[in-house]
Amino acid sequence: MKKNKFLKDNIGFLFILPWLIGFLVFKLYPFASSLFYSFTDYHLFKGMSGFTIQNYIDVFAKPLERKSLIVTFKYAFMTVPLKLVAALFIAYILNFKIKGVNFFRTAYYIPSILGGSVAIAVLWKALFKDDGLINGLFGIFGAGPIHFLSDPNWALFIICLLRVWQFGSAMVIFLAALKGVSVDLYEAASIDGAGKWRQFFSITVPLITPVIFYNLITQLVQAFQEFNGPFIITAGGPRNATTLMSLLVYNNAFKNYKMGKASAQAWVLFVILMIFTAISFWSQNHWVYYADEDGR
Repeated sequence: MKKNKFLKDNIGFLFILPWLIGFLVFKLYPFASSLFYSFTDYHLFKGMSGFTIQNYIDVFAKPLERKSLIVTFKYAFMTVPLKLVAALFIAYILNFKIKGVNFFRTAYYIPSILGGSVAIAVLWKALFKDDGLINGLFGIFGAGPIHFLSDPNWALFIICLLRVWQFGSAMVIFLAALKGVSVDLYEAASIDGAGKWRQFFSITVPLITPVIFYNLITQLVQAFQEFNGPFIITAGGPRNATTLMSLLVYNNAFKNYKMGKASAQAWVLFVILMIFTAISFWSQNHWVYYADEDGR
C-alpha cells in the first residue's frame, strides 16, 4: 500500500523524467563543462595540461578576436533595427484591407522559413558573386562588376541584407499586434484631425510597444548567434570582415580543436548577450506601454 501511494504521489516525476534526463545530459552538463573548459587549455586530441585565464584575455587582446567582437556588434546593430523597421512597415501595410492581402502575407513570410537554410545561403552567394545575377544586371546598364563578397566594405553589408530579408516571423507577430489595436482610437483621432502618420506614431506604436520589445529581444539573440550566412557565403572573409564570434567559436572548436579557447569565446558572447538583454529589460520601464488590469 505504501509503495502504491508513493507511486501515485510521484507519478508526475515519471512523466517528466525523459525531459529531465535530456536536460541534464544535453543541456546542463555541456553548459557546466564549457564553463570549466573555458579556464583551461583543453585540446580535443591533446587533452588538458593546466588552468589559465589567458583564453578570456585573448578575446579582448588578440587582433582577430577583438575584430570579431567588433564585427559581431556591427552585424547586430545593423540587422536588428533594420529588420524590425522592415517588419513593422510591411505589417502596417498588410493590416489594411487590400486586394490579395493573404497572398502578400504568405509571400513576405516565406523568406523567414527558408532564410536559415543552407540552400538559401548558397543562392545568396550565387546572386552576389562577381559573375552573379546582380552584377549581370549591372552589366546590362554598362556598370562594372561590384566585388560584393571580396570587398570588406561590401561583404558584411551583404550578409546583413540576408538577415534583414528574413523579416517574416517578426512581421507576423507585428501584424497580430496591429489587429489588437482598437479601431475606435483611430476614429477618434481622425475626428480630431490626426493624419495617418500622426495616428501611427501616437496610437499604433505606443500600443504595440510590448510586441516591439519582444521582437527586439528575440532578434537580438538571433543576431548574436548568426552562423549559417557568414559561414556559407564568405567563410568569414574577406580579411575576416564577416568573422562573427559564432564563426570564430566554430573555427577554434572544430578546425583548430582548441576547445578551451572556443568555450571562453562562447561564454564571452553569452555574457555580452545577457548584458544587452538586461539593459533592454531595464529600459522597458521608460518606453514600453502595458495596459492595466482593467485593460484601459
